[in-house]
Amino acid sequence: MPKLWGQTYTRLDLLHHIGDMRQLAAVQPLELSDGRERGVRSVNVRNAAGLEFTVTTDRGMGITDLRFHGVPLPFITAVDVAHPAYAEHTGLGWLRTWPGGFSTPCGLTHVGSPGNDAGEELGLHGRISSLPASHVSCREEWQADDYVLSVEGTVRQTAVFGENLVLTRRIWTKLDEPRFWIEDRIENQGFSPAPLMFLHHFNLGFPLVDASSKLELPPRVTEARDDVARPGLDRCCEFSEPIAGYEEQVFYHDLQADSAGLVEVRFVNPAFNANQGLGIALRYSKSEFPVLVQWKMMRAGSYVAGVEPANCHVQGRSAERERGTLQMLEPHAVRTFKIEAAFFNNTAP
Repeated sequence: MPKLWGQTYTRLDLLHHIGDMRQLAAVQPLELSDGRERGVRSVNVRNAAGLEFTVTTDRGMGITDLRFHGVPLPFITAVDVAHPAYAEHTGLGWLRTWPGGFSTPCGLTHVGSPGNDAGEELGLHGRISSLPASHVSCREEWQADDYVLSVEGTVRQTAVFGENLVLTRRIWTKLDEPRFWIEDRIENQGFSPAPLMFLHHFNLGFPLVDASSKLELPPRVTEARDDVARPGLDRCCEFSEPIAGYEEQVFYHDLQADSAGLVEVRFVNPAFNANQGLGIALRYSKSEFPVLVQWKMMRAGSYVAGVEPANCHVQGRSAERERGTLQMLEPHAVRTFKIEAAFFNNTAP
């Protein structure tokens, strides 16, 4: 039964007090109308636990805006939530239309640096985040004693004579919980094996990211991506005030899973709002996301902490192939991935 503001309610209790459940929580489809955002479909989701977020269904079912008790948590770029028609898929063109936002899906056949693999030119972070979803459905419904709010859509990445991968994503939350779940189902509907590179690009910004913030990880083995990051290895989980001209650092964490095969990653700012604190916890299966990529970008004006569960590294597909860690999805095979994101102050979620 839902527990709201210190009191437990049955379904009937709540319905006696309100005219419609949208008074407490809702899923609302939207369409943006200005500039390069014109025509972009989104869905706003809000619950009674202080959680509100926007699923941008026309951009790979990513999550752009997110607020917890009114506090914005994502890093937002100056690019706008550009319509998919403006997408640039070569080189670093991805950055021309990347809005930032709380969570960006990357893949499905390539993640990371642009390059060439087996004669195919691959742009930064792949195509999935700028492809629109179809068969989008929004639901608000009682499931036994839980009131569940959900958004689901299907995104196809395909080419004639190329890959034919279908991502079905469902994002849901409950009336009384400051958390949501993302469940992804990726199917190879083609007749040839396809590379599978998949990463959740969580982009955390101010005020969650500040000089007092910490990335809290289970026991781990960590390596720097390159020589730029290597000097910051010992302090990779600590952060600073914005620094003019800061050069990004990227780290790979191999995390120790618990007895159930799960890992929990926390990003916390204990000093936020006079020590009220602010934090997020990500929970997922180590077998689904064996690599945690950390993007540390403390540059003034681009001040962001990337926390990125992945099944790959971010040096591109040819590098992943050379490592011997490139995953393949066989014809008609299916892989599933699930992440829970929970939000809290200075109390455990």
